[in-house]
Amino acid sequence: MHIHILGICGTFMGGLAVLARERGHRVTGCDAGVYPPMSTQLEAQGIELIEGYGEDQTALAPDLFVIGNVVSRGNPLMEAILDRGLPYVSGPQWLGEHVLRDKWVLAVAGTHGKTTTASMLAWLLEDAGYRPGFLIGGVPLNFGISARLTDSDFFVIEADEYDTAFFDKRSKFVHYRPRTAILNNLEFDHADIFPDLGAIETQFHHLVRTVPRIGRLVVNGTEAALDRVIARGCWSELERFGVADGWQAVALDAQASEAIDTRFGVAFAGQTVGEVDWTVQGAHNRMNALAAIAAARHIGIVPAQAAESLSRFQSVKRRMEVRGTVHGVTVYDDFAHHPTAIRTTVAGLRRRLGPHGGRILAVLEPRSNTMKLGVMKAQLPESLHDADRVYGYGAPAGRDALGWDLGEALAPLGETAQAFDNLDALVAAVTRDARAGDHVLVMSNGGFGGVHEKLLKALDAAMRSGAAA
Repeated sequence: MHIHILGICGTFMGGLAVLARERGHRVTGCDAGVYPPMSTQLEAQGIELIEGYGEDQTALAPDLFVIGNVVSRGNPLMEAILDRGLPYVSGPQWLGEHVLRDKWVLAVAGTHGKTTTASMLAWLLEDAGYRPGFLIGGVPLNFGISARLTDSDFFVIEADEYDTAFFDKRSKFVHYRPRTAILNNLEFDHADIFPDLGAIETQFHHLVRTVPRIGRLVVNGTEAALDRVIARGCWSELERFGVADGWQAVALDAQASEAIDTRFGVAFAGQTVGEVDWTVQGAHNRMNALAAIAAARHIGIVPAQAAESLSRFQSVKRRMEVRGTVHGVTVYDDFAHHPTAIRTTVAGLRRRLGPHGGRILAVLEPRSNTMKLGVMKAQLPESLHDADRVYGYGAPAGRDALGWDLGEALAPLGETAQAFDNLDALVAAVTRDARAGDHVLVMSNGGFGGVHEKLLKALDAAMRSGAAA
């Protein structure tokens, strides 16, 4: 079969393209922005890419057009497909019908931590010899790729609540039909498509309805929103984590409280069943680990083995990833873009550094659809409270432009915060303020104009110049 994918350079659709190619299909695709790294990854798989959405692409005469959710009415190629009655389907539906149908699907849903938890879960299965297929919205460092198809009966997928396509406004995850489902947490997000938290809870309820009686839900027991979801109906086995009668992370022996970050016990129903000794830090990651261990247990991996496997878990690209260190200044890259994720990321770095570990210079681009609408701008100052200095960037024009005043939103932070609409000016300000021992934490869910490399080069030049003087 020849499939032509509209919106192929997104993380999800790019991963879908790789899976389709591995199934033996001929795959072509188009997007408004065909550029590395996704373009080079796809082309290396033998996938032909076309820039733009010209209606002349109908001449490719594929057997099926697969439509990403970035495509809307008015798109010239989509209009031609509709006018000519050509066959099309959404990406999630194609995935559900052609890849997931015969698999034991382990789905990871939640506002935060989906990528990290799905990566942990895939690694637990891999380390136990199951060789799972997976589709994850990031690059797990244990694998070096975001998607793969194997002959395994098991498939791990990051289950996104964002809508499926312009013609299917259900959440993507209702197409996946998991037998094991993690509900990690639930907050208001995606303000461009959901009016309130209740609307998202309804979509999670729809996901719960798709899990069979022999399936299992692994649910964060500390989340009131998820309690409400489960109260609307649950027809499967249910295990909770983060609570005393479910899965918990517990201190070992008489270890100091700060040591639990790197070594902790895994308890189920009050009984210690495993021990994790790893380099990943933060309370949120301990919760992610509990969810992954509980889900792995559903397919037969004993908790002690899963906990031991996490000692070899290498985290995920763009999750507190060190991009470089120049003259004692370390630059990090992190995907955080929701206020809760921003707060967790900054606080996690602060905890890692300790009271004398240097300053945190937080560099933020609020570019998600929710942030661009300004729905959560009032939460930004509190989420950045643990940073020593804050540099916010709002694109002055184009699809990433903010519809609100970033400087005004950051004003409660006082002189520690600055807002910029010029990337070079931001780089210059960070470079001017940075000193040896500082940690520059860059947070964005996009490419941020290559700011990481710009900062490293500018810091190097400035420090060399200062040393020469």
